[in-house]
Amino acid sequence: MLSEQSAATVRATLPAVGAAIEQITDRFYARLFTAHPELLRDLFNRGNQASGAQKSALAGSIAAFAGYLVEHPDERPDAMLSRIAHKHASLGVVPEQYPIVHEHLFAAIAEILGDAVTPEVAEAWTEVYWLMANALIAIEKRLYEESGTKELHAWEVVGRTEETADVVTFRVRPADGAPVRAFRAGQYVSVGVKLADGARQIRQYSLSGAPGESERQFSVKRVHGGTTPDGEVSRHLHADVRVGDVLELSEPYGDLVLDDIAGRPLLLASAGIGVTPMVAMLAALAQDGHDAPVTVVHGDRSPADHALRTDHQAYAGKLADCAAHFFYERDAEPGTHTGLVDLSGIPVASGTRAYLCGPLPFMRAVRTQLIEKGVAPADIHYEVFGPDLWLASGN
Repeated sequence: MLSEQSAATVRATLPAVGAAIEQITDRFYARLFTAHPELLRDLFNRGNQASGAQKSALAGSIAAFAGYLVEHPDERPDAMLSRIAHKHASLGVVPEQYPIVHEHLFAAIAEILGDAVTPEVAEAWTEVYWLMANALIAIEKRLYEESGTKELHAWEVVGRTEETADVVTFRVRPADGAPVRAFRAGQYVSVGVKLADGARQIRQYSLSGAPGESERQFSVKRVHGGTTPDGEVSRHLHADVRVGDVLELSEPYGDLVLDDIAGRPLLLASAGIGVTPMVAMLAALAQDGHDAPVTVVHGDRSPADHALRTDHQAYAGKLADCAAHFFYERDAEPGTHTGLVDLSGIPVASGTRAYLCGPLPFMRAVRTQLIEKGVAPADIHYEVFGPDLWLASGN
């Protein structure tokens, strides 16, 4: 818990820090990557740095954590910490990196805020930082112990399936023949690749196959940048990786998993490539014989753009009580809906536990509709691909 003196200081300075947090993180990353260029080359997502998404997520997370400590002095924001720790563990973040971040972050704060950073202010915000850092270190230590490693290992590509024009599914096995550790439906792995310029870039992809198989399966959407550069890892995987090639994979991580679901109605809502963890969840539900009602909702541009559509339908069809609703912006077929996802005509049973994955505006809209239908906010869980700007916003 934050000390009373520091809590008062943080409460008083939070508006000023919050107003300048984007400038602070800009300066922080500039300092960090100047001193440690290997972190940008081999650990941080260069695409998210270029777009500014990672900077916004870091800024928002620190401010949200500090605000939570001030408003809830007897609690800890475990949902936020767990989400960040799982991502860190998938990347192999180690305790020795936290002092490096502290050094450059607090130098950036001093540069941006100047004389406003008195010794008292610096001490209070240092306390906030190490409360957050030490909590993350402890969670990450437990995750590493559970997985047995913090390293990425070599996996051979044994299958490649073109799902749509922009989505490809890879099936991989350990290159050394080691047994495949079980994972929980909804989790992801980090995939590391060497790019043409020598950088080792890492991205997270949800496992899209059934748990318990001797292979791992993940599906990759090619990222078209638009106003920013195309996704360099997704482009590499699509263009250059074939059966027989070797990729680096982490152990499975992620906290969007099927907990406390026995006998409960479920709703699995996805859009676009957000379908990947939902297909794995449906496979797990089918394997386990889940007999409570399940509602499947998915939105996409068209049936041709709906990745893993056959699996999506097949696993839903194996459940004892499942209703599937597919929404397409164009070329909708009989039995599907035209337009964006709309829950107004879809029954949602009392006590439903919901899982969402897709673009942030989609998930916010679905969450609002679910709450209007009586679903408890605590029963709505989500996964964001990329920096979690929703969590960082504190909303």
